[in-house]
Formats: sequence, structure tokens, C-alpha cells
Amino acid sequence: MSLWTSLEPASATVDPGGSTTVRLRLRNTGDVVDEYRFEAVGALAPWTAVEPQTLRLYPGTTGTAELTFSPPRTPDATAGPNPYGVRITPTEHPEATTVPEGNLTITAFSEVRAELLPPTVKGRFRGRPRLAVDNLGNTKLTASLSGSDNGDQLSYDIHPANVQIEPGRAAFVRTRLKPKQIIWFGSKEDRPYTLAVQRSGVPPLDVAGTYVQRSFLPRWLAAFLSIFVALAITFVMLWIAYKPRVSTAATEMTQEAGLSTLAPSASASPEALKAPSAEAVAPPAATQTQQQEPETGSGGGAGAGGGSEEKETEAPERTAATAVQQLAAKEPDGRHICYRVYARGQGWTEPVCDGETAGTEASGIPLTAANIAVSGTNGTSGDAFVYNPESTNGEGHYPVPWSAAADGVDNYVGSTEKDAPHMLGFAINVDSGDGTVCQTTYIHDDAWMGMACTKPGEDYYDFTYAGTHDNELWIEAVRLTV
Repeated sequence: MSLWTSLEPASATVDPGGSTTVRLRLRNTGDVVDEYRFEAVGALAPWTAVEPQTLRLYPGTTGTAELTFSPPRTPDATAGPNPYGVRITPTEHPEATTVPEGNLTITAFSEVRAELLPPTVKGRFRGRPRLAVDNLGNTKLTASLSGSDNGDQLSYDIHPANVQIEPGRAAFVRTRLKPKQIIWFGSKEDRPYTLAVQRSGVPPLDVAGTYVQRSFLPRWLAAFLSIFVALAITFVMLWIAYKPRVSTAATEMTQEAGLSTLAPSASASPEALKAPSAEAVAPPAATQTQQQEPETGSGGGAGAGGGSEEKETEAPERTAATAVQQLAAKEPDGRHICYRVYARGQGWTEPVCDGETAGTEASGIPLTAANIAVSGTNGTSGDAFVYNPESTNGEGHYPVPWSAAADGVDNYVGSTEKDAPHMLGFAINVDSGDGTVCQTTYIHDDAWMGMACTKPGEDYYDFTYAGTHDNELWIEAVRLTV
């Protein structure tokens, strides 16, 4: 060994977003002039600067280099002790490379961000906002969540009520708002509320939202019912006041009949008192008529002269593949995606392409299947995430494996059967190393979600997910681009 080294100090402390300096001393203990190159190694290397990067020393002389550490104020700067090293390579004796090691302690900091998705929800009996909590600090976050409002007009069901979030990660909390009083008639009312993220030793982080409570019956229906009740009461009062008098002439007719109602005299013959015979009272036999149905087919009716009717041919179904093939014919080198969705009780929608809306937003009608086709992407694959009635955590599941299709070929996810479960979302990707597929969906009782895309150059198995995992939510519309 022709080199002696020393770190001063061997252990140092720095705040995220700040910087600190450690001095590296080294002595050439050899018998020749040598030049030494410095290189920071370890997890702290991206935040370490060495000055100077090379140092030339004569035999028996000592030199100094400074190591400056500048960790950013991000979750990547993990709180606590972090070992580091400096590789020193002699030019004349590269086999004598040495790596002096030290320890840098990064202090902890906390930063939390919370957001309601969406900030305003509407409903008659409940609202279902979600709270996104991001841990932007460099230590694990432990917090509890609670809700409050002025006037105590709402009740809150928060799941989970306590969260633990690693640095740089986020947690989504499902919240169910229930009004304590139902608005039967009248206009909607705004119910401002606050969700609080409470951490130990610091003031709570409050996130404000609004619950718009709608009336159970619309105003026009209330007016109609009021008019109907008033008319019904008026009709009953008129009926009571002008009740018609009913009389009968049965008594007078009986008196006029006189002796005609008396029993027959004893002189009447026995034959006259007998009941009529069965033949006398039997009804006449029913007359049966035969109806001839019109004949159909190529043979025609009688006297048609041997002619035949032309059969009408049914037009083929227009699918996503039909639409994307037409676009590919016009633009062979372009990238396109076409799609349609199956709405419960309504059937397939017309196919749309390249970012247009398939489905009906804010309709309350769930989707159970999707038909997708692409061109210029070497194919696509996907899978539907659907409602799971046996779920124990409130989330759906993937009931069937992934399905794939080449360019210009229909790919189907989900089911069009009568009792098919509604889709909570679906995963999709394209087989193209330099392209992406992007999606956004409209969630029931919510809003359009943000656009999400796969990363260009990623593996074929990289995918983007459209929708939610919540069993009580479903997608109503979708937009796709490639």
C-alpha cells in the first residue's frame, strides 16, 4: 500500500435540501510521484461532489480533497444513517485502489399532501368521495382520519380510518357521507364538510369538500302532487254535496202484478208444472271457422305466376375492427385505436376512435364489456376487472385471463350476457416499443379520471389501468388514444 487516507469527520449530519462538507486527507507513502483520481460510490453518490477530482502528490507529501453532500428534500433522501465511500485510484499503481468509508446521517422531515377526489359530490342519500394522502417526507407517515361539518348535518364512514404510508407513496381512503335528514321536496342544498388528517404532535391537515344533497322528489313532481291532491279533495267534496238520489219502482210493480205472483192453482195439470227438458234449453252447437295463415317463402301464394320475392340481406355488424380498418386504409402508416362499449340494457354503442367518448357519462348505466381494435401498434391485449359479489375487501376481481388480438382484429373484454357483472375498470396495453396507449374513464357518481398512459419503450407486459377497484363504483364511459 502506497497511500494513507483519513476522513474528517468520519460521521456527519445534513438536512435534506441543505449541504455539508467532509474533508478527505491522503498521503503518498510510495517512492514515486503519483496522481490520484476520486469517485464517490454508494447510494449517496448522486448527491456527492468531490473537489478536486484528481490530486498529484510527491512521495511523502499530503493532499486534501473535499466531499460535499447535498441530499434533496424528497422522499429519496432516506432519513437516518447512510454509509458512503470514495474510490481512490492511483495512476501509477491502479491495483492499489482503496475505498475509505464514512457515515452521513440525513435528518428526518415530514410533508403531507391530501386531496379530495372529487372535491364536490352529489346525491340524495349518500356521497362517496375519495381522499388521496401523499407522503412527501422521508419517514413513514402514520395518521388517523376523521370528518366534521358545521351543524352536524352529515355522518362519516371512513375506511380505513388509520393509514401508514411509506416515503414517496400514497394511500386512497374511501369515504361515505350520509345526510342525517332527507330532503323530500324542494331545491338541492350544499353541505360543506372537512376531512382531517391527524398526525401525532402536529396540527391536523384539513381538506375541505362539498356534498350537494338533492331532494328525494323534484320540485315539479311536488307541485304536480299538490295539484292532484287538491283536485281529488275538490272532487270528493262535490260528490258528497251533490250525491244523486236513487229510488226504485219495485214495490209499485209488485202491487200492479196482483195475483200473478201467487202459486199455481190445484187444477193445473202436472205436465204444465214440469221443468223444461234438456233438449229445450241446450245451446246450439258452436260454429267452427278455419283461418288460413299467409304463406311466406320463395314459393309465393297461389296464382303468383311462379314469381319469387327478393330476400332482404341484413347489414353486417359494425365493430371496432371495421372502424379501425377504414382508418388504416386511409392512413397506412398511422397509429389508431377504435372501440365501443356494451351498456347494460342498451347493447353495443357505435364504434368511435382516437379519444372520442364511448358510453354515456353521468347516466348511471354500467358497462359490462368493451370491444377494442388497433392499427400500427402490432396488436393489443387487455382484461376486464368486474364486480365480485363474494369480495371481502370491497374490491372486484379479474374473472378470466387476458385476451389479445393483432392489428385490425377485434379484441373483447368483459361479457355481454344478461346477468353479466358490471365492469369496475379494465387493463390495456399495446405491443409497440416506441408507442403508448392512454386512457381515461368516467366513474359512476364521480367524474372523468386523469389521463394515464403506458411508458414508451417499456416491455409488452407494461399496461395502464382504466377505472377503479371499488365494488360500489363502475365505469360509464371511456376514451382511448395511442
